[in-house]
Amino acid sequence: MRALLIVTLLLSACTWNRTDKGKHEMTYSAQEVLEQLDLAFQGKLSDYFPAGGNNDVRYNFFLDLEHGYCETAGSKIHLYGDATRWAIVFEKSGYQNRGFAAEIELNYVGNCTRYSVEQAAGRNYITNSRRVNLIDANEYERIRNKTGGEMEQFELISAGAVTVNVRNTQVKIEHDPAKYRAAGIQLRDFDNPNHLVDYSSLLRYLLASNPALVGATENDIKQQLPSDLPKLLTIDSFHFESTYDKASPPSAQETYQLLAKVLVNQSPALWQPKEKPNNDWRNWESGNL
Repeated sequence: MRALLIVTLLLSACTWNRTDKGKHEMTYSAQEVLEQLDLAFQGKLSDYFPAGGNNDVRYNFFLDLEHGYCETAGSKIHLYGDATRWAIVFEKSGYQNRGFAAEIELNYVGNCTRYSVEQAAGRNYITNSRRVNLIDANEYERIRNKTGGEMEQFELISAGAVTVNVRNTQVKIEHDPAKYRAAGIQLRDFDNPNHLVDYSSLLRYLLASNPALVGATENDIKQQLPSDLPKLLTIDSFHFESTYDKASPPSAQETYQLLAKVLVNQSPALWQPKEKPNNDWRNWESGNL
């Protein structure tokens, strides 16, 4: 009987260690997660950033659905973590109207990020951001409308263009304005008498019709994270407040409070927001120079 009792207690101890390990060995807190989010929101650096040299430039970016140089298409939030490491990855796709290209922008906040470093003019540019090309400027130029007036050729796609190269995949270009309207997309109405598809509308239509093609892959995201860091959750719909409203930092918002809660408890089931999702691009003015 005594031997059976000892075996039972040992099995119970093993079960407790296995099921509660994440909760009892966490080395970060919800407060730390929210503090790091607030720093990125304010554009301030955290202690996790590489020190860099005297001439180096460092940037800490946050999700921005209203950027004047990007006509936003899609946005997501990815959560990764274990007992000692955590990362929140903001994903935004859009048309970069200054670069004439469609890209995914990934912004990383966490304690295990590998920061991007680029060299230019004798200095390093260190950021928490990574760009993934979707449609480059050469491809947009290939399919650009080259007839009519000057503005009819600006950021409009030729009616004769059949396909567009998206991440090395040839995709059929839809030209029917009715199909864009059905997807809630309004083609550019100024200087566009022939109702041609504009650059940003094409990307938004691709997002609606083939979201996997224009979304970040796990390989894209993990380029800046430890390869063995577990993924907890991807959030497609969430409540967003303007990045330019500095009176409402992430630490004061339900969305980010819940993200911190999910991370420190290692429990995706705790993502139970009460606020209405509004991150859809239709709710935000973007790309206005």
